Amino acid sequence: MAGAGRKVFAVSEVLTAANVNDYLMDQTVMVFDDSATRATAIGTATEGMVTYLKDTDKLYVTTDGTAWSELPSATTFTSSTAEAYTVQSSDAGNIIRFTANTAVAVTFSTATSFEPGQSVDVLMDGAGTVTVSSGVDVTLYGRGTAGTAYSIGQQYDAVSVLCVASDSYRIIGNAEAI
Repeated sequence: MAGAGRKVFAVSEVLTAANVNDYLMDQTVMVFDDSATRATAIGTATEGMVTYLKDTDKLYVTTDGTAWSELPSATTFTSSTAEAYTVQSSDAGNIIRFTANTAVAVTFSTATSFEPGQSVDVLMDGAGTVTVSSGVDVTLYGRGTAGTAYSIGQQYDAVSVLCVASDSYRIIGNAEAI
């Protein structure tokens, strides 16, 4: 089917098995209990197939017909009272709201491992300070400065931290290098 695209069927056109497979089966979101059930049911996948697995509650796509990749999910909004937080790979695309009334240290490490183009939003809603810093072998750049730590302006300010290359991030918003 690779490249079959979308088809508009004509009135009274015979719907062949090939049309069902190419235009309906391979271009729907198929639902399976788990990856083993999917592998058994599909057999040989084709590029562009999308599946939903009930055991993980996630969508997957194949871009080459062999490997399945998880599709990004909706943004998660997390509130935290933590005074130290290391950003995880799973935080990509999410919003983290810090509500502590004390100093909060947010760290990007090599374990964060965002892909270029992925970002996380950091909100400072508590009365304390929020500092975004880089761990060893991670670089942060913001407001014309390469630095290792940035302080978010004041209460109710927010920044986005965008990955531009492996372990290299840009801070976008009201944050000053410290």
